[in-house]
Amino acid sequence: MRQPVTPTASKLPHVVSADFNGFLGLLVDNLSVMAFLATALIGIFGFPADLVYTRMFPGTTLGILLGNLAYTVMARRVARRTGNANTTAMPLGVDAPTTIGMALLVLGPAFLSYKQAGMDEHAAAIATWQLGMASLVVMGVLKTVLSIFGPMVQRHVPRAGLLGSIAGIALVLMGFLPLVEIMKVPVVGFAGLGVVLYALVARGHMPWNLPGVLVAFVVGVLLYEVLGPLGWLGHGYHPMAAWQWRFALPWPTLQWVHGLPLTTPYLSLILPFGLLMVVGGINVTESARAAGDDYNTRDILLVEALATLAAGFCGGVAQTTPYIGQPAFRAMGARTGYTLITGIVVGLGGIFGYLSNLVEMLPLAVLAPILVFIAISITTQAFEATPLRYAAAVVFSFFPAIARMVAIKLGDPTYVAPDHFAALYHDTSQGISELAVINVLGNGFIITSMIWASFVVAMIDHKPRRAAWIALLGGVLSVFGIIHSVMPAGNLYLPWTLDPAMRAIAFQFAGAYLALAGVLLVFSFWRGEPGAAHA
Repeated sequence: MRQPVTPTASKLPHVVSADFNGFLGLLVDNLSVMAFLATALIGIFGFPADLVYTRMFPGTTLGILLGNLAYTVMARRVARRTGNANTTAMPLGVDAPTTIGMALLVLGPAFLSYKQAGMDEHAAAIATWQLGMASLVVMGVLKTVLSIFGPMVQRHVPRAGLLGSIAGIALVLMGFLPLVEIMKVPVVGFAGLGVVLYALVARGHMPWNLPGVLVAFVVGVLLYEVLGPLGWLGHGYHPMAAWQWRFALPWPTLQWVHGLPLTTPYLSLILPFGLLMVVGGINVTESARAAGDDYNTRDILLVEALATLAAGFCGGVAQTTPYIGQPAFRAMGARTGYTLITGIVVGLGGIFGYLSNLVEMLPLAVLAPILVFIAISITTQAFEATPLRYAAAVVFSFFPAIARMVAIKLGDPTYVAPDHFAALYHDTSQGISELAVINVLGNGFIITSMIWASFVVAMIDHKPRRAAWIALLGGVLSVFGIIHSVMPAGNLYLPWTLDPAMRAIAFQFAGAYLALAGVLLVFSFWRGEPGAAHA
């Protein structure tokens, strides 16, 4: 039997024509996430734009450059090893859910809190940047360690908990909040979103076989630039900003060391963000393997971890991750060249500033539809990749994320004045105030979602004793504010350092888990037939 001929380095093309389709899709994905990061920090929190574009962007895009170059080399090695010239590289980019989470839950609130503590705007911005760098370093170290133990983590946390927590972020932060931005300029944004849904959800045919993301992008820009000057978009239209060359090399710096102490209040978010990327990396490697490209899981995870570390050391604030769409890029014919081109274009874009110019020139209503689609895809996957009997656990895991989104809006001082917020938070005339419940439920929501989904899965599997131990773990974590922090900002603490009113709330939430664990342990002594209970 004739053996397949292994392609040599000279025979394996660096770029094929279909790589440009993959490049456009991967570029717009990254551009959309970077645009949301900038828009959220600058537009929502009033962060200095120059610091975003000349400090945060270059370091972040360096991680994308290094990661995509490594994945390109890895793909070419796989192609030569397997003799498959059609091997498709693993796509890497800025992770959308955690980047949005970093902007809305960590960096933005930290910037406001530093200013409220008396820092001037520049000092508060520098401290926030240092916090972002340190957060990336912490996540990178965690991912490096867990790249070895990632499969073990995956075995011990139910898929409903892992995917449900990701889907919660996707649905309310990555989907709903960008949807709000879309509907601020509905004529532009809704049309673009419709094109994305038609092309990527309904699998509709695009003119000249163009990528659906590119078509949606072009439609949005045309509507914005044609209807805007005519006054048909109301106050949603703003003329494009003048082009500015911002040259900034992402040199390694020790600024992140100053940010390490600042990460403490946010560890309940930062650590799960890193953990989710490890689990996500395992899942996308399995997805690529199922599509025909056999990558080493540990190598994929190590590359994403080292790319995140490099970004953090050089000023970045958003972690990189292998994208879940590798089979989609493979189906469109992309091979090993699209990651090479994307890495170079995005990496140099952060250095020479043209990426920041594109972000400034293009309204979020044009870029946000792809974020909504990704949110839909992630949420859908949480149900498709989880056995149907665990669907209730997935849904139950969404509630803490919803609470966190509401808390973000209510905690915005432009919506609720700080004095009024404090009065409502500490109003105990009807027990724990509704505002306090929303905040406490939302703080540490990623870990909370995992715990909630995990004990519901154990219940569904008729393992009440296991469910009780998981609930007991939740109670221990809530005592120290790792989940359900009673501090509005989500700080960790030792319970005896709290004032009596706050300590009472913390102990009530911890007591809730303890009571549930006790009830479940009692149930574990009954050996009736599963499903015998009546409503």
